[in-house]
Amino acid sequence: MSSIIEQVQRKFTGRIIAVDIETVTFPDGHQFELEVVQHPGGAAVVVLDDKGRVCLLRQYRHVAGQWLWELPAGKIDPGEAPLLTAQRELAEEAGVMATQWHELGEIYTSPGVFKEVIYLYLAQGISPTAVMHEDEELIEIQWLDLQKALEWAKNGQIMDAKTLVGLFRAADLIDPDQ
Repeated sequence: MSSIIEQVQRKFTGRIIAVDIETVTFPDGHQFELEVVQHPGGAAVVVLDDKGRVCLLRQYRHVAGQWLWELPAGKIDPGEAPLLTAQRELAEEAGVMATQWHELGEIYTSPGVFKEVIYLYLAQGISPTAVMHEDEELIEIQWLDLQKALEWAKNGQIMDAKTLVGLFRAADLIDPDQ
């Protein structure tokens, strides 16, 4: 049994998100008002080249107030399938296309408040294409040995959740002799 949404009041609509106050009844019968941020979701890609390197983006994030290491990723456009989002973002942000795609599952970014799901993928069999960063993106592209990226994930140098989960899930699928 899941919770039942009794009432929704839209409080804000922006370019990417909307904020609602939802009156919900939980499975145990208790009723609450919850603030819920509606987000279209996104897709992120662990891309592995034939040298065993992954593409990490050093991206400035205003909200975090610093540069973060991240996988190529972006939000799902209306009517777009998550895999198409992943393919589009890989080309736009990393400047590569891939012929082999493997699903790495989904994650919730912050399920206490966000209705955002990120779909994770592993991409291989890559070839170059044009980079097309958006105006509000400040990104540096770096190719890094997968083992080094995993070390960064373990020691806290990588702090982005989708990147951490994507790297660890991809590492479980990849043959170490590649």
